[in-house]
Amino acid sequence: MSRVVRFHKVGGPEVLQISDEQVTAPGAGEVQIKVKAIGINRAEVMFRSGQYLETPQLPARLGYEAAGIVVSVGEGVSEFKLGDAVSTVPAFSQNEYGVYGDLVNVPATAVVKHPVHLSWPEAAAIWMQYMTAYGALVDIADTKAGEYVLISAASSSVGVAAIQIANMIGAIPVALTRYSSKREALLKAGAKYVIATEEQDLVAEVNRITNSHCARVIFDPVGGPTINKLAEATAQRGIIFQYGALSSEPTPLPLFTILAKQLTIRGYTLFEVSTDPERFARAKQFIIKGLTDGKLKPSIAKIFKLEQVVEAHRYMQSNQHIGKIILEV
Repeated sequence: MSRVVRFHKVGGPEVLQISDEQVTAPGAGEVQIKVKAIGINRAEVMFRSGQYLETPQLPARLGYEAAGIVVSVGEGVSEFKLGDAVSTVPAFSQNEYGVYGDLVNVPATAVVKHPVHLSWPEAAAIWMQYMTAYGALVDIADTKAGEYVLISAASSSVGVAAIQIANMIGAIPVALTRYSSKREALLKAGAKYVIATEEQDLVAEVNRITNSHCARVIFDPVGGPTINKLAEATAQRGIIFQYGALSSEPTPLPLFTILAKQLTIRGYTLFEVSTDPERFARAKQFIIKGLTDGKLKPSIAKIFKLEQVVEAHRYMQSNQHIGKIILEV
C-alpha cells in the first residue's frame, strides 16, 4: 500500500486528498520508485484547477517531478537496477502517470540518474525548471554570450533556472518581477539587472540597460497585456517565448510591433524537448554537466511534508517564494 494524492474534482488546493492505495508492479518499459522528495510545479496547480493544457480525468493523480530509489523495473528495462538513485523528467501525461505519492511507476524514458552530490530535495527540483529554460534559451534560441535575455516571473523556479543557464552560457540575464521586494534575492540568484514592472517603466529600463538595443530573447510564462511592453523591449527579429499563461487577462497580439520588428512570438513547452530522444539527450548532457560543475544549483524555497500538500499548493499560489517548493516523503 502507498499514500497517493488525488483530486476528485477540479478546484483550489483543498480538493487534494491523500488515500492509501495498492500500487501495481511496473509494466513493460516502466520503473518503480520509492519516492524521497517531490518537486511542485505551476503546471500541477493549473492541472488541479482545470486550467492546464489537458483536462484531468477524475479522480486524477498529479505530479511530474520526484526523486527516489528504484525498487523494481518492468520488462524491457535494462538501464536501471534496484537501488539506483534517480529523478523523473516531465515527459508524460499527468492523466497517465503522477508522482505525488510514496511509491510510483513512471516510464523509464522519463527517468534519469542524477549527480550523486545532490540532496533528495535538490534532485526533485531539476528537470522541469532546467529543461524548460534550456529548451528555449539554448536548444531553440541558441543564445550567445553577451546577449541580453529578459526573464519574466524571474522568482519562479524556472525563472531562477533561466538566470543560471543564461550565466552559464555567458548571456546577460535581466530579471522581471512585479515589485522591488524581490530585487536583492534575484540579484543574489545571479540576475545582472532586475526590473520591477509595477514600479518601473519596463521599456525605458530595458532601453537604458541595453543602450537602446533591446533584447533578442524574451522568456515569458505570464502573457496578458504585458506582451505589448515585452514586444517593444524585444530587439529587431527577436523571439518571445510564451511558455505559460499565468495572467488571468487576455493576451493581445501586438501586431504592428511584430510587423515593424519582424518578431517571432513562439508557443513553447519543455515537452517538445523531453519527448524528442535526440534533443532530450543533449538537454540531459548540458544540465548534468552544469549540475556537476556547480554552475547550476537548484534553489529550494521551502520544504513541506507530503501530508502538507494542501498547504504547499496554497504557498505556491501566494507567490511569496523564490525557487522550488518541495514535498518531503
